[in-house]
Amino acid sequence: MHELSITQSIVDAVCERADGRPVRTVRIRVGILTAVVPDSMRFCFDLTTAGTVAEGAQLEIDQPPGTAHCRACEKDFALPDLVLLCPCGSADVAITSGQELQIVSMRVG
Repeated sequence: MHELSITQSIVDAVCERADGRPVRTVRIRVGILTAVVPDSMRFCFDLTTAGTVAEGAQLEIDQPPGTAHCRACEKDFALPDLVLLCPCGSADVAITSGQELQIVSMRVG
């Protein structure tokens, strides 16, 4: 359950940035290829915000899909999992989306 440590890091960063102001909403972007389970992250968010300025805040999660670019056929394609294989059969691919793990915004006050 790596979501707990990831969420704890997010909450630490949010609380530091809030500088004592109550946090209402935290919006994050977690790519589908990170293997983070959004429901687990929401559960961990409620646990890790208890007693902090972010307690009761709403967690919004954007989960961009995985995409990749094939260097062999020069095409972009959807990447539903971490099997790095282009439909043309080449494994010479570069992931272009789906590995994001970012705090996008937060609302305080």
